Amino acid sequence: MPASPGAQHIHRAIEAVWRMESAKIIAVAARMLRDVGTAEEVAQDALLAALERWPETGTPDNPAAWLMTVAKNRALDHLRHRKLEQEREAELTYEIEGLLQDAAPDLERALDDNIGDDLLRLVFISCHPVLSTEGRVALTLRLLGGLTTEEIARAFFVPEATVAQRIVRAKRTLSEARVPFDVPRGAELVERLSSVLQVIYLVYNEGYSASAGSDWMRPALCEEALRLGRVLAELAPGEPEVHGLVALMEIQSSRARARTDAQGAPVLLLEQDRARWDQLLIRRGLAALARAERVGRGLGPYALQAAIAACHARARAAADTDWGRIAALYDALAQLAPSPVVELNRAVALSMAFGPETGLEVVDGLLEEPALKNYHLLPSVRGDFLFKLGRRDEARLEFERAASLTQNARERELLLSRAAACAPGLPRY
Repeated sequence: MPASPGAQHIHRAIEAVWRMESAKIIAVAARMLRDVGTAEEVAQDALLAALERWPETGTPDNPAAWLMTVAKNRALDHLRHRKLEQEREAELTYEIEGLLQDAAPDLERALDDNIGDDLLRLVFISCHPVLSTEGRVALTLRLLGGLTTEEIARAFFVPEATVAQRIVRAKRTLSEARVPFDVPRGAELVERLSSVLQVIYLVYNEGYSASAGSDWMRPALCEEALRLGRVLAELAPGEPEVHGLVALMEIQSSRARARTDAQGAPVLLLEQDRARWDQLLIRRGLAALARAERVGRGLGPYALQAAIAACHARARAAADTDWGRIAALYDALAQLAPSPVVELNRAVALSMAFGPETGLEVVDGLLEEPALKNYHLLPSVRGDFLFKLGRRDEARLEFERAASLTQNARERELLLSRAAACAPGLPRY
């Protein structure tokens, strides 16, 4: 029997709250339980409880607090059973009842204190050296960003089953290794920083350009990644790449209001109303980039990307963009951190600086690249170059192929509109 419209509405509300709050719930539960696998189970229990109860009782006044409370209670149940298994029932009764009754206000304050720090601890646990690099990133995206295994698989261009195995293996490894739920300090902090930055960057990217669904952006993910980046910048002020990543996210976030129209459809960079760009975020981003430069040791991959974003931010109009400098920065990035995606972006910069023929030559060299086989932006970029060269029939086929590859509904609509614009006699977009 299909769910009623009211129940469907509540289920959508639960999904929305879960997307925003799951990481916080898991982080708090992990601090209580010292086990991320069990913490995620506890959080899932809270989600299931909401799915069962809210259709009958209605959505609570504070849905996030409701979920957090249920998860904490489930975590306390786990602690109770854990102590029972250790044959400490008498001591357990005293401790648990004391927590729940006499010291209940203090317990609530303790559990709610510094949830932001709990999230940061969760990131560093997920990025612990005991895990493989792939396991660290996949687990953190799952726990922190609330991404599905399918979304993570698309981010890494690997099969979904591979990501699922990495996550299961990572949880098991952390549990067996009894990894402490702490933020590392000193040399250990520096050692684990690179992996953490990679995770935050991928979480931000998923929020900035959602890989699936009906929304062009997922602002909550961008905000969470940016907040974590700012906290990291204070924890590691001498690390230029932390400031570089913060700068990149600040500047990219400044465009958020201009990236969609009134109907939520995407608006591409060169067509955006720059008066809608957030100047405060731009100033913060430029300041973070300056901090990265002052630290010294040269610009790393994140700082170079921030410098590219700064070129756009400083241009009052699209026509004022210094594409020559952007192309040079992409050349440096390609040497420092070569990848097919960087090369694709470099092709765009070269086309803007020196003409679409130059960009097309670079893109054609990527057509056999395995990592880009199902990457929708490859045919999208190639279609743009072909259109500008007047090769409209070829451009249409590329845009249609790109539309068939993307999992984002808004992006698919944009690509199909570009394909339609390739019809003979229509003006160039």
